[in-house]
Amino acid sequence: MHEVYIQILVNTIHEQYTSEKSFYESILGADQTTWEAWKAGKGNLTAEQNQKIKNLFSDYEWMLLQKILRQTIIFPEKRTVAISEYKKMKTKIAQKWLSSNLATAEMISYNEEGQEQQYLDLKVTITYDEWGFDDILNFRLPAVIQQQIKNEKVALLNWVNENLEDAYTK
Repeated sequence: MHEVYIQILVNTIHEQYTSEKSFYESILGADQTTWEAWKAGKGNLTAEQNQKIKNLFSDYEWMLLQKILRQTIIFPEKRTVAISEYKKMKTKIAQKWLSSNLATAEMISYNEEGQEQQYLDLKVTITYDEWGFDDILNFRLPAVIQQQIKNEKVALLNWVNENLEDAYTK
């Protein structure tokens, strides 16, 4: 198991769930021993569990993850910055899509049950008008950003171009 894959995966889990434990227990139906063994490359998950892990990413994000993994094999010195490179590339791609009018952006407010912290999911999508072939990038951001956009009357596209990389990669 590639350590960079695990690092990006765990980072993505922390973005989307309250904890790793919450993810592996409620989504995968696994216990800590199974989860830790799999992360260490000493155990296996079922095909269904592996699919649930893959579902943490959109198809486009999964492809980007594979490119990052390939880069860290070719350039081992990139392994220490793989998470930040993944996030940086996601933001750069979203900015490029939006600035060239290829994509649309949608903000979705999200409040995880039992958590005081509210989140905003920014979804950037290119639609090809063919079922199941849309390219999607998702960003989990603090909900205060939505207020910033409204209060300052900043268009979403302008905010993405000026602030997404800083807000998402920190």
